Amino acid sequence: MDNVSPQLLASWLSARSLARGLPAPVPDRGGLRVDTGLPAERRRHVFAGPDQGISALARDINEPHVFIKMCGPREQLLSRVTPRWHLHPTAYLMTKPAGINPVPSLPPGYWLKLTTDAGVISARIFTENDIPVASGCAVEHEGVFIFDRITVDVMHRQQGLGAALMAALGTAQRSQAAQRVLVATEMGRALYSTLGWHVLSPYSTVALTPPNE
Repeated sequence: MDNVSPQLLASWLSARSLARGLPAPVPDRGGLRVDTGLPAERRRHVFAGPDQGISALARDINEPHVFIKMCGPREQLLSRVTPRWHLHPTAYLMTKPAGINPVPSLPPGYWLKLTTDAGVISARIFTENDIPVASGCAVEHEGVFIFDRITVDVMHRQQGLGAALMAALGTAQRSQAAQRVLVATEMGRALYSTLGWHVLSPYSTVALTPPNE
């Protein structure tokens, strides 16, 4: 039982690995595994829905910093794991048709730089004193155009920088058939909803490590 298209999830996860310089996802127990290899995240297992493989996986994992992620409400994920697993903040898998891309518009006192390296499009916004205050990247891959790591400095929010960043990255999309995809935090969801994005599914996470450890 899948809550989202497994192909869409696989394409997004593959594009995310390209954007972050991580290993490509591989099939594992009905889901996908990314061997992240970072101190705070050794690997992640990602599922399109409450697959039965989650339960077996949760029983076998005994190390910290390994994450099980599933498209669907957190109650569904919790029903597949034992009580030793800790719930992490829910994110949201969001999509948007390509459509007409808005023209990037910056308020006075800022400038934007757009670069491409090995298929990864990066956008950065600077103050007039060349201080970086916002950044993000995008990748077009396997029928999706993903946005990743969109951040705006807390002192420079509420000025449209996030929208300008997204618009600038969107100008790099080549195929109008590619579906736009991102994963948003609760705060990010509010911004993206104003830009025409829609929640496809909650994106739930558990780990043996409690949040913020």
